[in-house]
Amino acid sequence: MRLKLTRPIVFFDLETTGTNITHDRIVEISLIKVMPDGSEIEKTRRLNPEMPIPAEATAVHHITDADVANEPTFKQVAASLAEILKGCDIAGFNSNRFDIPLLDQEFQRAGVAFDISNARFIDVQTIYHKKEPRTLVAAYRYYCNRELEDAHSANADTRATLEVLKAQLERYDDLPDTVDALSEFASANRNVDLAGRLVYDDQHREVINFGKYKGKLAEEVLRKDLGYYGWILGGDFPQNTKNAFTRIRMRIK
Repeated sequence: MRLKLTRPIVFFDLETTGTNITHDRIVEISLIKVMPDGSEIEKTRRLNPEMPIPAEATAVHHITDADVANEPTFKQVAASLAEILKGCDIAGFNSNRFDIPLLDQEFQRAGVAFDISNARFIDVQTIYHKKEPRTLVAAYRYYCNRELEDAHSANADTRATLEVLKAQLERYDDLPDTVDALSEFASANRNVDLAGRLVYDDQHREVINFGKYKGKLAEEVLRKDLGYYGWILGGDFPQNTKNAFTRIRMRIK
């Protein structure tokens, strides 16, 4: 693989009960940890989400309530998972917008520290959309010249994501081969929080990226609209987003 690693990078994928970052839960996680020497550690684990899996979710990943009834909960595996991810960079497919924020929410719910402040994120979907905008199945067909079998199983999607990145690095001579540069290229926005509700502008100031204050400096909004911060804390936002607003609020105070 042409990607130059200075520390391990973890490719991962989640299968979940739905697409709501705040409320939905993980039912399966698969990861491939690639070491700087090229060796790999691969793990897949189903989890009991402690809530019914909706039929529409099962229709996508084919995991039922019965399949996970005797599996551990996320809280039971959170500490060991955090240890696997410690000191690693993180990669996935649509991971910056969905998988990483949802994973962070699960860690916070479990009360386990998940410090990713020093991690670099590579979202392979963003690279793909910039180079060949389509889906993972199409990306696998295009870059690897094979059909993706068992799509929407966490392990198959994780392996496909790793193979697509390898093929992208071989295909595009102008694509950077360091994690720092590739993470920058793969970033759609310079997110402050994982969900991208806050983004940095060119002066590294936090800007609100949604709703009625979209495009406004968060610090200015929090100074002028005293109720907005309370609305954020009480709203249906990931804890990571609330923490980002809290840091700005505390800085003002």
